[in-house]
Amino acid sequence: MTLALLHTSPVHVPVFDALRDADHPGLALRHVVHEDLLARARAEGPDAVADDVRAALAEAAAGGGGGGADAVLCTCSTIGGVAESHAAAVGVPVLRVDRPMAAAAVRAGSSVAVVATVASTLEPTRALVAEEAARAGRPVDVRTVLVDGAWERFEAGDREEFLRLIVDAVQAVAGSVDAVVRPHAART
Repeated sequence: MTLALLHTSPVHVPVFDALRDADHPGLALRHVVHEDLLARARAEGPDAVADDVRAALAEAAAGGGGGGADAVLCTCSTIGGVAESHAAAVGVPVLRVDRPMAAAAVRAGSSVAVVATVASTLEPTRALVAEEAARAGRPVDVRTVLVDGAWERFEAGDREEFLRLIVDAVQAVAGSVDAVVRPHAART
C-alpha cells in the first residue's frame, strides 16, 4: 500500500515519516510538498486555490513513475476541505488529517475551541467541527481563537516561543470548553 501525503510545508515530511515508522513500518509514503498552496490560500482564501489543489492531488495520486497511491492524505487544515471535495476527480480516497481530531472533539462535549496559528485555518476547521457535529447529530458551540504572532515565530524557527504562545492561548480557553483542537500538522 502507498499513501501519498500532500503537504504545504516541508517541515511535515519528517513528522509523518516518524509517525509511520512508529505505527506502520513498511507503509510506503510519498510526500508531495506545495508551499505555494498555503501562501495563496492565506492571501486569497482556500477556494481560490481549488484548481491547483486538484492538480497537486492528482500529482500525489499518480506518483510520477513510482506507481499510483492508494489514497492521498492532505496534511493542511486550511486546504483540507477543498482537497476532500476533489476525491472523485482524483480517483482515490482523499483524507483530511484533521477529521479524526474534529470527530474526537465533538465526542468530548458540546463546546469546542479551535486554537489556530494561521487565520486561514480558522473557518475551515470551524466548519469541519460543525460538520462532524451534524454527522454525530449533536449541537456543538465552536469558538475560534487566533494565536497572534505564533505563526511568525514558527516561520522564524523560534519553536520555544511558538509553543509558549499556543500553550498560553489553550490555557486561556481550556476551562470554558469541553475540547480544544489545534489545526496544525507539525509536532507541537
